[in-house]
Amino acid sequence: MELIHYPIDPKYGKKVAYFCMEFAIDQALKNYSGGLGFLAGSHLRSACELRQHTIGVGILWSYGYYDQSRHEDNTLKTEFRRKFYYFIKDTGVVVEVMINSKPVKVKAYLLPGHVFGTAPLILLTTDIFENDYLSQTITHRLYDANEETRIAQEIVLGIGGAKVLDALDATPQTYHMNEGHALPLAFELLRRFGDKEEVKKRLVFTTHTPEMAGNEEHDIHLLERMGFFAGMSANDVQRTLDYHDTNFSLTVGALKLSKKANAVSKIHKEVSNKMWAHVKDRCEIISITNAQNMNYWADKQLLSWMQEHEDYQLVGRKKHLKHKLFEEVADQTGKLFDPDICTLVWARRFAEYKRPKLLVRDMERFRQLISDKDRPIQIVWAGKPYPLDSNAVEMFNDLVLLSKEFANVAVLIGYELRLSKLLKQGSDLWLNTPRWGREASGTSGMSAGVNASINFSIDDGWIAEFAKDGQNAFVVPHADPSLPLDQIDQIDYERLMEKLQHQILPLYYDDPKQWVTIAKNGMRDILHYFDSSRMVDEYYTKLY
Repeated sequence: MELIHYPIDPKYGKKVAYFCMEFAIDQALKNYSGGLGFLAGSHLRSACELRQHTIGVGILWSYGYYDQSRHEDNTLKTEFRRKFYYFIKDTGVVVEVMINSKPVKVKAYLLPGHVFGTAPLILLTTDIFENDYLSQTITHRLYDANEETRIAQEIVLGIGGAKVLDALDATPQTYHMNEGHALPLAFELLRRFGDKEEVKKRLVFTTHTPEMAGNEEHDIHLLERMGFFAGMSANDVQRTLDYHDTNFSLTVGALKLSKKANAVSKIHKEVSNKMWAHVKDRCEIISITNAQNMNYWADKQLLSWMQEHEDYQLVGRKKHLKHKLFEEVADQTGKLFDPDICTLVWARRFAEYKRPKLLVRDMERFRQLISDKDRPIQIVWAGKPYPLDSNAVEMFNDLVLLSKEFANVAVLIGYELRLSKLLKQGSDLWLNTPRWGREASGTSGMSAGVNASINFSIDDGWIAEFAKDGQNAFVVPHADPSLPLDQIDQIDYERLMEKLQHQILPLYYDDPKQWVTIAKNGMRDILHYFDSSRMVDEYYTKLY
């Protein structure tokens, strides 16, 4: 079967298979939860544009991640609806993997590259009638909360993916694991070659987060029983890897079995090398800063007015894009926003360390900000909390309830590709508030900045490589990370509010010309370095 629909550029002729749990390709394909998926989608788009010999390997989630809707009081309601897709092709390939000492069939579908302008993407499913019901449920939900289901998903991706590639006559020269989820792949290769060094020649790894929740650990005997090690015993794994912890970290396994690994920003490289310094015989961790595909994310009109120095036209286009976003705000919340008013957006995955509620830390000060008639502001929050993270869901709901008090504050549901694009193109300010050192990259600001939305951020992740405060972005210098969390949050909050009230809003209303200059500088600097064509080129030159 012919998988790649474009002629390969000889410079990128090495055959690569890119394994990831989630891919955000198009609004119609709900196969992702957040940033990792957005990144993987941009990777496949740019691989296609540069004509790289790359194939994506993921899972076809029958119910996606989840659908965000609302209860009667407008708080978050989690819904699981079965998805059907008529634009993917049945490859006719079915392979078998062993899970819990039982054979499970894995069927392969193909999202042809020409459908959405990407490299081809193979999508695996166990949700077929040849399997019993329990096996069918393995690929029902992305990031299933049940530990054994999650391990089974990783076996399907890693071992099933490797077998499907062979069956399609598409065995790669390099296997790229985007995060540790596909680690069973390494053990499948170890089973085939019987030699750790042979595996290392073929395997590379991208680590995406310093958060422990993103660096999975499981009891090694549970992994052995489930078949995670492709038939190897726990003792053999411990001996081969010289890694004797009972709690087996997927990241540690990946670092020991890969030729090379990369972190996703320069700060993240320092954090990762420190975090995993104790791991014996681990591979080198270099940095390849994340990026986004700007052909997909950027409004073409805005870009052309920026490049032609037509500021008047650029401002007019931006107002039009704000109108488009405000139609969505009105539809969801019944609030009519004004395109002449400075609009700030906080939109990303709801997680505690990203501090979605930092802006409302002092409610009295927030009320003053929101009710200022001289320099008004409109604020939008959006994002998906993990449905079983009760803390994150509670933060989302707190903001929903708080927003009812104000005509110029909105909390939107349905944070997927379509809404993300509306928010990035329709905002004036893109707020990013992680605790410093914990945001590995945080790429949403790239696709916002390229749409003349100015980044307003803690100096973490990619921002530290991009931002020149007051020239192309507004930067909040971080508090000393060794302080207690509450103090860190208070200091960051004071600095953020000081900057917003005394620098940013006065500039927006009193010097619109300078505002446009800063927005255009941001657009230029992002296009220059933070487009994913640079990133996927670096993967070939530095990692593969």
